[in-house]
Amino acid sequence: MPTPCRRSLPLALIFFSAATCAAGAANDQVPVTAHAITDEIQVYNAEIAKVGQWTLEQHLNYAIDGLKQPDFPGGIIPNHALNGTPELAYGITDWWEMGFYAPFAIDENGTFYSNAAKLRELFVTPNAAEREFFYGANFEFSYAMPQFSQTRWNLEIRPIIGFRRGDCEFIVNPIVDSGFGKNGETSFAPCARFARKLSENLSIGIEYYTELGPLPNFVSFEEEQHNIYGVVDFKVGRFDVNAGIGFGLTRASDPVMAKIIIGTDLTDGAPTPLRRP
Repeated sequence: MPTPCRRSLPLALIFFSAATCAAGAANDQVPVTAHAITDEIQVYNAEIAKVGQWTLEQHLNYAIDGLKQPDFPGGIIPNHALNGTPELAYGITDWWEMGFYAPFAIDENGTFYSNAAKLRELFVTPNAAEREFFYGANFEFSYAMPQFSQTRWNLEIRPIIGFRRGDCEFIVNPIVDSGFGKNGETSFAPCARFARKLSENLSIGIEYYTELGPLPNFVSFEEEQHNIYGVVDFKVGRFDVNAGIGFGLTRASDPVMAKIIIGTDLTDGAPTPLRRP
């Protein structure tokens, strides 16, 4: 029987409440800088499709109260923008999954924008859901439209490091983003997740997302993005759902965001043999 993390959950909830109050204080000031909206607000947990299995996820993020300026001339204004992507994935082996994206955005005026396409390659420890310690790495290649990025070709490298004990888990994704071309730069955007499993199909948690600026010289704290989300994970029939509300902690962060990810299996795939950690 797993040992519940009864002490950790109250501390996490206290931290979330304090961060929400801090967000309210930060939002009374005028933002110093802005950032581009993103199609995927998610901490990767190293779980992948079975061999030969197709899966589908729909990511949607909405800026309830977003920044009022674009990240660069011609960019989409985050405020009241709906951003997301359908993601089709296929399990190649028990440690390798390939994914395909078709990102898009709808701005506050109702104008639809396509952000071309992305391809990702995800490599992980097999049977990550059954392990106390798990890890992996995701490589995402994208061709971006000018409303979304100042560089057409981009690469995201997302390491995955996770620990699970009883009904609690802690996962870190120290992400490095690179753009190629005249205006390209490499930035550091780590994110993390702490969650507790309440039942077989229900978890609650906190997710933290940042954008610290270009390597090796980060911007000042108020110019960085820091967003904290209260999240819930549950199942509805054959669909897995991750939903949350996020709050910005700096002047460069969207004050209030909402996100939802809905996923399902399209095919059964082959059973994955259970390996010892």
